[in-house]
Amino acid sequence: MDAGAVLVHDQRGKPLGWALWSPLSEISLRLLDRNPDAIIDQAWWDEHIAAAIARRVPLEDHTNALRLVHGEADGCPSLICDRYDQWLVVQFMSAGLERFREEILASLRSLVEPGGILARNDVSLRAKEGLPRETVILYGDVPREIEVHEYSVKFLAAPWSGQKTGAFLDQRENRHFVGTVARGRALDCFSYHGSFALHLARKATHVTALDASGPALMRAAENAARNSLTNISFVEANAFDYLREKEIEGITFDTIVLDPPAFAKTRNALGGAMRGYKDINLRAIRLLAPGGLLYTASCSFHLTKPLFLEMLQDAASDSGRRVAIRAITGQPLDHPEVLSIPETGYIKGALLEVMD
Repeated sequence: MDAGAVLVHDQRGKPLGWALWSPLSEISLRLLDRNPDAIIDQAWWDEHIAAAIARRVPLEDHTNALRLVHGEADGCPSLICDRYDQWLVVQFMSAGLERFREEILASLRSLVEPGGILARNDVSLRAKEGLPRETVILYGDVPREIEVHEYSVKFLAAPWSGQKTGAFLDQRENRHFVGTVARGRALDCFSYHGSFALHLARKATHVTALDASGPALMRAAENAARNSLTNISFVEANAFDYLREKEIEGITFDTIVLDPPAFAKTRNALGGAMRGYKDINLRAIRLLAPGGLLYTASCSFHLTKPLFLEMLQDAASDSGRRVAIRAITGQPLDHPEVLSIPETGYIKGALLEVMD
């Protein structure tokens, strides 16, 4: 049977609803509509994409870059659509969804009226679906760089070559939040293009933006200049090594951000990832001045919220310091986490304060 939408029945022949069928996928069926009488046509996609876009309206007061469709969480499984100003970047993550490419593009063009639509279909998941990996223009044109406005901060997104669809939109509200509480000497580990550092610099006296990639830090420096920020320095180093060295030197910070890449990309990697997360959080806690703040996050789906908090408890205990939880954070409005679909939730974060 070719990929596309299929009506699914249980063993007794009772219809369960419509699903996307991908014959080569590890996830062969993705639920679309529980109504067996639904018609998966242009009108169906128009309705569901319009509903997803409407849920994002409150964000338009704070940013020009946001996720319009977040896959299963918005009832459009395996579809990602991000907006950067007047342009869209999409990802079609399953063979079943590819069957409806033209209907989806027609909906987006009608509802958003974008200047262009870029497909970032270069993710490895597509190979498992038997689909080509490619980055191609589907409509109009999309520039190589787009200026993102995020609360009071500006930075460049790279839709053709940047991480994800061009930028990490899923930490937007957490970056803003941390920027409102930052103080003193701040350290932004795994800084990448400096998105956290830019927010920290609004209130911190000085920010050290740390990353292992020199080219990423060059982009971070350009973003700092774009915001006329002169209180950020850029250090190319391994975060684990840097924290270890600063502890030996007796250096302290008043605010630290840890937003590392996913340490646990598979379930089998979870044990090693837990050790890595604990080690780096332990070192960060030890580097905080009395009353210092640590914002720490994980984007590893396999590291659940309970495991994340357990890891932080172990790190705090081993540090020998009195550490309080000031806030628990998650995903923003445009990356909804549906309780009954655990795969839609992956970001978890915490703001900690060292009390002594």
